[in-house]
Amino acid sequence: MRSHPKDADLPALLEKLCEAGVEFIIVGGAAAVLQGAPITTRDLDIVHRRTPENVARLLELLLQLDAIMRYDFAHRGLRPTVEMLLGRGQINLSTSLGPIDPLCQLDEGRGYDELLAHCETVVDDGHMLRVLDLPTLIEVKTKAGRPKDRVVLPILIATLQERDAANQK
Repeated sequence: MRSHPKDADLPALLEKLCEAGVEFIIVGGAAAVLQGAPITTRDLDIVHRRTPENVARLLELLLQLDAIMRYDFAHRGLRPTVEMLLGRGQINLSTSLGPIDPLCQLDEGRGYDELLAHCETVVDDGHMLRVLDLPTLIEVKTKAGRPKDRVVLPILIATLQERDAANQK
């Protein structure tokens, strides 16, 4: 098993997901970055559509990228499974292109289909990407209340206010 990078190669991961035909919504720090927030992120968080066909595409890609569970402290090289990707939890993976975290849902009852109404479309490197909108991202990070979320909240709020002010002109 080869060594995986600590930081995600976001453009390469997004390219591979799009090429594989995976239906997903970008959430977390990458969603903020794609909407102009001046923050950094080390991983790619996505909420994927949990249909058997989409999960099969995602799993095939993850296995091609040598995905293993990131927090397997016994270093068993555990691979993602269909059951995990069809479930309800968050899967923290290391891949040959860096960390990716497929989330089956953001919180109880907010999976891919429920989040579609809270997405913006961003074009990046010629790909149309679904990105969780800033108001919903702010709501999610506020609710999570983790220290790393509290640190970025003022930046996300300021980014949203600046964007709204620019749109008013």
